[in-house]
Amino acid sequence: MDSPEFDIDRSIASAWEEFTDRLAEVVSVIDDGDSLTLGTSSTEPAPFIRFTHLEGEPDRVMMEACPCTSGQRHRLFTDRECEALVGAGWERPRPGTECFWRIADQEDAPTLAALATDTLWNIVGVQHPVFLAPDQLAEVLTLEGAADDPTAGETSAAVSPTPLSGRELVAVMPRDRAHLDELVAEEFSHLYGHPPVRDADGDITIRVGSGMVFVRTSPQADEVVLFSPIVHDVEGRSRATEVLNDLNVEARRGRFALHRDRVLVSTSLPAKPFVPAHLHQAVEDFNRLVDEIDELLAEKLRGRTTFSDPA
Repeated sequence: MDSPEFDIDRSIASAWEEFTDRLAEVVSVIDDGDSLTLGTSSTEPAPFIRFTHLEGEPDRVMMEACPCTSGQRHRLFTDRECEALVGAGWERPRPGTECFWRIADQEDAPTLAALATDTLWNIVGVQHPVFLAPDQLAEVLTLEGAADDPTAGETSAAVSPTPLSGRELVAVMPRDRAHLDELVAEEFSHLYGHPPVRDADGDITIRVGSGMVFVRTSPQADEVVLFSPIVHDVEGRSRATEVLNDLNVEARRGRFALHRDRVLVSTSLPAKPFVPAHLHQAVEDFNRLVDEIDELLAEKLRGRTTFSDPA
């Protein structure tokens, strides 16, 4: 399969929409006294959002947007963020506190979830739901059936090599694309401990360091494609084409292509039959490739990586 046409901005927006819907479901059933926190797994101090069902107040939820001030870790809201929070609909912190807040009925969960997404994405700057802390993302995505899933909560931000089980070595012949999509999604659920994040096109998104990899099945259900937009705003198409041609001669686990001013790297694995172990190995190899080359290639092509600040 050729490198897929891809609109990363549309994919990210679609993933946040799906996340918002799932979050609204979770908030609508938070039990009395329980809470849900949403933050990132970054090593740097980062703000977080917390939902708390108010004890003794049936179906009332308080939502807070808090800076990180735990122990020696401090990251207060900037003046710009404070004004943006108020403009989005938050109440200013009460005296002696640092958290913006809002209280609403549980039936207003869709409104609270939309505000949380807007805050995380557009104000705090979380680029995609996959950059939320893995256990917190799992809590949102595994609302239904979590109690029956022994892997729920066993999440990680990246795939780590694990001993292969018999299940991962069993080959399955997919009936059609929908069946292959189910098989692939099941494997990522096992790997991450929660259902994968999808966009409107059905692409699965996984995190790789500071970037993302997208996973797509072919219409003929005979191939699984992994691809990642790793460099944007490339200067000089002719020179970039030469550089990528040289890379394609040497690279064993990825194919580099220039789409307008963006570099995509992709790889694929046969899926007739589909063997879970092959997907695990492909993801591990591709993750390593993307994580090793994106910054070096961006510098060489005078572009930028996916989530670096535009010049």
